[in-house]
Amino acid sequence: MLLRRRSATVLAFLVLFTLLAYVLFPALRTFEAGLSLENWQRVFASSSSANIRALYNSVTLSIYSVLGAGALGTGVAWALYRYHLPGSRLLRTLAAFPLALPPLVGVLAFLFLYGESGILPRALQEVLGLESVPFAFNGLWAVWLVHVYSMYVYFFLFVGAALRRLDRSLLEAAADLGSTPTRMFRTVILPELRPALVSAALLVFMISMASFTAPLLFAGTEQFLTLQIYNYKVNGSMALSATVSTLLTLICVGFLFALEYSNRSRGRSASKGLQPAPEPITAGPARAVTLGLMVVFAAFVVLPVLTVLLVSFSEEGSWTTQILPSRYTLENFTKLFSDSSFALPIRNSLLLATFSTAGNIVFGVAAGLLLIKTNAPFRRLIRILAILPFAIPGTVVAINLIVTFSEPSALSAGHILVGSLWLMPLAYFIRNIPIIVRATIASLENFDDALIEASSDLGARPSRTFNRVVLPAILPGVMAGTLLTFVAAVGEFVSSILLYVYENRPISVEIWSQLRLYDFGAAAAYSVLLMVIIVFASIGVRILSGPRPLYEQ
Repeated sequence: MLLRRRSATVLAFLVLFTLLAYVLFPALRTFEAGLSLENWQRVFASSSSANIRALYNSVTLSIYSVLGAGALGTGVAWALYRYHLPGSRLLRTLAAFPLALPPLVGVLAFLFLYGESGILPRALQEVLGLESVPFAFNGLWAVWLVHVYSMYVYFFLFVGAALRRLDRSLLEAAADLGSTPTRMFRTVILPELRPALVSAALLVFMISMASFTAPLLFAGTEQFLTLQIYNYKVNGSMALSATVSTLLTLICVGFLFALEYSNRSRGRSASKGLQPAPEPITAGPARAVTLGLMVVFAAFVVLPVLTVLLVSFSEEGSWTTQILPSRYTLENFTKLFSDSSFALPIRNSLLLATFSTAGNIVFGVAAGLLLIKTNAPFRRLIRILAILPFAIPGTVVAINLIVTFSEPSALSAGHILVGSLWLMPLAYFIRNIPIIVRATIASLENFDDALIEASSDLGARPSRTFNRVVLPAILPGVMAGTLLTFVAAVGEFVSSILLYVYENRPISVEIWSQLRLYDFGAAAAYSVLLMVIIVFASIGVRILSGPRPLYEQ
């Protein structure tokens, strides 16, 4: 055994205490504050109340986000994995790119490109000779389009992985029996894709329900549950904020357990045939249409990012009524590092992300070892609590911590954490627990226990076995999870906007501040810096994860 029974039991209690104290207990404190009958009557006073409208908007938009993201992601996966197209490898890389964008950066890109004063509406106004821009990018449809852009990637990844697992022999057998392409898709391919479609749909619905940044910038006067939580907190109505947080958490947790159930009940094909080779498109019109759609898709993915890059070089005040900025400068980037007031958010983000990621590494490796390589008590409870933060929206995590640590307690060593340096890294730590735990579990499940037994037979102590045998083997997967965790923490906005104070504001909050000051160049420069960090981290994840992407492990 890698851990002696006593050591495993002690470690299990430490891991369980961390989850109970900083994940479950704050959530229960918010539930306690939010389950008051009086608060529920105030929040949902009538069928026409703002919160009823927020619930309706959140659920309706999530359904439409599933449909839109599902159609786009599944269609792109089908085109790129079932057919042989020029540049397929490049298109697959581009298709996964929105997953690496922090939510605030993606929303900012849409604002610059499609907003009422953005590049595309002004260009259309100029070309068509109109007195005003032809459309205003705001309201529910604008939020929906941002969701489709940022969430189709889940359908693309899940369906693409399922298509790669298809057994060529099944398709050949169906063809030999005279099955038409339509019948083959309905009776052979679709049943193989159904688990991936269900998992992606549940995941997208849950993420859409927790969306905050897109509604904040584009919803206008429309209400959403996440915005109601934020507005109540800002206005000092913490009890009402807790009530809406309770409702949103219950919805998201329900979908999380549905997602876990769908993953566990997913059957695997017993066949060991080869995957079907991509089919060439020989018909001229079909090939031209398909390639044209792929070009439109590539532009849809890339143009928002290129827009942020362009605006990052614009001089302050040079982009008012013009289609493009009239003057360009490198000052936006130089002052990020030469001006202390602009450099402070960068230092804060790196510092906060480092603190939280260090905690995630230690905790994630310990939890992964307990769940996979020991028979320690409470493993089922630890597994459930370790995935729970994935279902708790960032706004709710922040409210949970505010409710819990607005007064001294034993969990905060007798200090009030609200307004301190430590509350934001704690929020980042909680939100990213599932990432590093899942990465560690994926690495340990592929580890051969015979190596541990051989090390033990040679007289090595458990600590030496871990340091010399286990850790080097699982380190690539753990480091990949670490990079993903660090990237998520560096770009975190949803929790930060509720927890920061001016002295510890991170990059994401500074982007929001510069945007409100109409210094678009500075906001875009910060966004480009975040994208550069993420690109290098993503390259590191791909290298460390080996030939398979991490999401397939």
